[in-house]
Amino acid sequence: MAGTLGRSVVRTRAWIVALQQESLPCIRQDLSCNHELGTVGMRFSSSLAVKGSVHPSKRGTGGRSSVSGVVATVFGATGFLARYVVQQLAKMGSQVIVPYRGVDEEVRHLKLMGDLGQIVPMRYDVRDEGSIRTTIASSNIIVNCIGREYETRNFKFEDVNYEISNRLSQLAKEHGGISKYIQISCLGASSASPSKQLRTKAAAEEVTLQNFPEATIIRSGALVGVEDRLLNRWAAQAKKLPFVPLPGGGKSKVQPVLVVDVAAGITSCIRDQGFSMGKTFELGGPDVFTINELVELMFETIRENSRVLHIPMPLARLAAIPRELAMNMGIPIPFPMTFYKDYLDQQAVDHIVSPEAMGFLELGITPHKIAGVAIEHLYAYRTGGPSVGTTVGETVSGAGF
Repeated sequence: MAGTLGRSVVRTRAWIVALQQESLPCIRQDLSCNHELGTVGMRFSSSLAVKGSVHPSKRGTGGRSSVSGVVATVFGATGFLARYVVQQLAKMGSQVIVPYRGVDEEVRHLKLMGDLGQIVPMRYDVRDEGSIRTTIASSNIIVNCIGREYETRNFKFEDVNYEISNRLSQLAKEHGGISKYIQISCLGASSASPSKQLRTKAAAEEVTLQNFPEATIIRSGALVGVEDRLLNRWAAQAKKLPFVPLPGGGKSKVQPVLVVDVAAGITSCIRDQGFSMGKTFELGGPDVFTINELVELMFETIRENSRVLHIPMPLARLAAIPRELAMNMGIPIPFPMTFYKDYLDQQAVDHIVSPEAMGFLELGITPHKIAGVAIEHLYAYRTGGPSVGTTVGETVSGAGF
């Protein structure tokens, strides 16, 4: 018995040594890449050759622990919309590659959305093509959710909207194995828009379709949800200021949409049999509001009397000048979005779905109304607690509900 056990131990040790010797070249190669920090390319890119996409066979009942066959790279996954896209894909058994450029803490909450190992964060540099190729090497789906509502010293609207979209769509076409490419845009995107953001969004749509004609364009309305920067911003102002400042008369029209509905629309485009390829969808909520009506709905939800100050547009533009001058000189200063030049330009146009556009109906989705449960995250702003508030009862007025 002792002799048999001894021979088993010897064979096990020999097998481990052989396995280590076989794995050492790969380990040394990975270490050499990780330690070569002299250039951006060596830091973020991989030495592995891109051989096309991987198409795993579908199996399971379609839930979190299934294999959907989708291997998606979702760019901009640390943002508002993309985290819901990751969640929708993960819960149907997809593997999701999450490129990020910040610290690890920015993406760790996404790993909980999928089964073990299904959410794969990968550090990358959006200006380095080698690192982008690494993030899409094993993918068959790409979703570009990268966007910004304001410019910074490092990224102008041309960089964020146009240049990045151009680079990603080119590399997706070169990849050869990308079956679906989803480009996220916004309602109101037009080359004739007074807003620089909306003009560059339109340019991004055009260049994406030039590079990848089968791409799907999703034009989303103003997003509403727990982390939104629309209702939350007004609610925060209502708690900190004696009034909510609104540039202009508040008469421009918007068609806000629940972020979960847009994520479901994107998932529907990924799961269909090619119907959405090469098409543009405009996704807005079921109701159209003026800015005044939407702010009124916010006040009703937090149970406070409406307090709005309409600032004449010339005066609002004058207040936006210091920030523009500071940015041109490379000096970052904090600023309220209310007095941001491009935001003021956006107020000159309506952000609603075109009558002839395809939307939720064609994707088989019924969007939620922007009231009640859809915006219950605003209850946190009620004085005295979610069930109290400062006004008596729940009056309903100008919002139309």
